[in-house]
Amino acid sequence: MAKVEITESLLVEISKKFKQESIEILEHLKSLETSPHKGKIIGTVGALVIKELKYSGFRFYFITDGFKIKCLEEEKLVDLLLRFVRMSDKNHQQETINQIKHILRTVGAGGFE
Repeated sequence: MAKVEITESLLVEISKKFKQESIEILEHLKSLETSPHKGKIIGTVGALVIKELKYSGFRFYFITDGFKIKCLEEEKLVDLLLRFVRMSDKNHQQETINQIKHILRTVGAGGFE
């Protein structure tokens, strides 16, 4: 079972934007603990993979270890960390992906709060 982590800044953004629906969205994001292969691969930076998970017109971006997600079976993904870092709507999708890549290249995975 993988571990899903959501950055504090993203939690605040989800709560502000979605109010009551935020609980349902967080459950959707946490569903990756049981099925970590969900989501579409957007890009890679070094060994890290950037993936997106869609929910009603919004995209939620997370980073993970690309080697583990590609090579290991679901039962063996016990130490996999999926860290949600950003969200965007369809109009700001590319801008958000470029920001994530920039942070990963300059600071690394620790650059997200």
